[in-house]
Amino acid sequence: MRALTWHGRRDVRVDTVPDPVIKEPTDIIVRTTSSGICGSDLHLYEVLGPYLDAGDILGHEPMGIVEEVGADVTEVSVGDRVVVPFNVSCGHCYMCDLGLHSQCETTQVKERGTGAALFGFSKLYGQVPGGQAEFLRVPFGNDLPIKVPHGPPDDRYVFLSDVLPTAWQGVEYANIPPGGTLTVLGLGPIGAMAARIALHRGASLVIGVDLVPARLSRAHEDGVKALDLRRYGKDIGDAIRDLTQGRGTDAVIDAVGMEAHGAPLAKAAQRGVGLLPDAMAEKVMGRLGVDPLNALYSAIDIVRRGGTVSLSGVYGGAADPLPLLTMFDKQIQLRMGQANVKHWVDDILPLLTDDDPLGVDGFATHHVPLEEGPAAYRTFQAKEDGMIKTLLRP
Repeated sequence: MRALTWHGRRDVRVDTVPDPVIKEPTDIIVRTTSSGICGSDLHLYEVLGPYLDAGDILGHEPMGIVEEVGADVTEVSVGDRVVVPFNVSCGHCYMCDLGLHSQCETTQVKERGTGAALFGFSKLYGQVPGGQAEFLRVPFGNDLPIKVPHGPPDDRYVFLSDVLPTAWQGVEYANIPPGGTLTVLGLGPIGAMAARIALHRGASLVIGVDLVPARLSRAHEDGVKALDLRRYGKDIGDAIRDLTQGRGTDAVIDAVGMEAHGAPLAKAAQRGVGLLPDAMAEKVMGRLGVDPLNALYSAIDIVRRGGTVSLSGVYGGAADPLPLLTMFDKQIQLRMGQANVKHWVDDILPLLTDDDPLGVDGFATHHVPLEEGPAAYRTFQAKEDGMIKTLLRP
């Protein structure tokens, strides 16, 4: 089969690799029909090379058609249409029963001290082959896949794999009071969808901050108060307090993470680590803070006293410094973590209708063949061509 594979920093290729096969009686094989490129894929493209091997198959936002099922699979059949959550979760362990599928005890990567395995996301999370490929082996076939109807285009459902549950959890964790206010930092796919969800759930004001014109324009059309970081710079907190009676918003979602702009020293540290031999680079990243933290520092500044900061953006440094005195003084609540995809499906599925209240049918800005995946990665990383969300078509 053809698959998009990692070969080095900013070097992804489409290679011919062996087809996946059934290994356990509860496995299924899915023929991929759509697979998203995620903002966190850029972390692999740019920063997390020490945790990858040449030839690793990328991607964790797939959906498709069931092509083969293991002997013990009873919940899906060949020909069924399914979305595959990015968490590889069993559905029945202690953590899954708590709704913490990202912490699944069956697939925790204990040798790395991390949570549940993830599709297409490095040794840190199990080095499981990903879904930017023609076919994908999916374990836990009775519990993991999300069965969806035939008929509507893939765009209606594919975002159940990551974007929708990640954004939904970000809003849920933000704990916005009824009719309350929210700032979203970063209007990429997760931030843009989180803003839509917050408005749908009754927020009276959603402020979005970014520096990419296409993202700002799109958020404005969604009903978001869009602020251009290029205009406000370090005064962004003051600008938001001016809109909120001097307090700041009730909650802030940091949907940026380690991709933050305006931190040249941290960016230099990331690049420097990336030049080290893999074994040494792993040790450095495992012990030091190498992330640009501008977005998180801004979130702590912007949120009102007693408010909540919700982290959806991914951070990778093990010892990143936090302004704990300010956080304690402002009595800030902080929630974070990988999305527990299956936990939120029942809340989201009823919204995936012809009425389309979250705008999923037109959410993707680009649809490209799998063979054009390397070019799409370059464009997405450079934030060019109005690219906000891309779906690959194997």
